[in-house]
Amino acid sequence: METSPSSDRAVACDAGGDGGCDLVTVPTRQGLEAVDILRRGAGEAVGRVLHDHGCDTLGFLVPPGTAAAWDVPGSTCTETDGRGMRVDATPDLAPEPPVEGSDWLLPPGGADLATDPAVLRAALGEAARLIEAADSCR
Repeated sequence: METSPSSDRAVACDAGGDGGCDLVTVPTRQGLEAVDILRRGAGEAVGRVLHDHGCDTLGFLVPPGTAAAWDVPGSTCTETDGRGMRVDATPDLAPEPPVEGSDWLLPPGGADLATDPAVLRAALGEAARLIEAADSCR
C-alpha cells in the first residue's frame, strides 16, 4: 500500500492490479457527516465515495485487506479481492461506479485514492458523536 504524494492520509487503491479495493458501507447520515469531517481536515483525507440510488448508504473505498480487521459498529466492510472494485480513472471522465445500483458522491480523479481506514474510523466515530448530540437536543 503506497501513500499518495499529495497526502499522508489518502492511500492508493490497487486499481491497476488484482487487489481492488474494499468497501466500507455506512448509513447515509453518518457517511455524509464523515465526508464533511474528512474534507475539512488537512490534505486529501477522503478518497472515492459511492452512494446507493435509494440514498440509504454511502460506501467508502478503502485499501484491500481492510475488511479483515474492520470492527466499527454500525458499518460493514466488504472484502472484494478485486471483484468489480477495480476503478481506472481518466482525469476528465469518471468511470462507471463499480457497484451496481450506485453512483459517485466523490468520483475518482486523476489519482487512485482510497480513504485511509484509520482516518475513516476516527471520522465515523466523530460523526456518530455529532449525530447523537444533535438528536439529543430535540
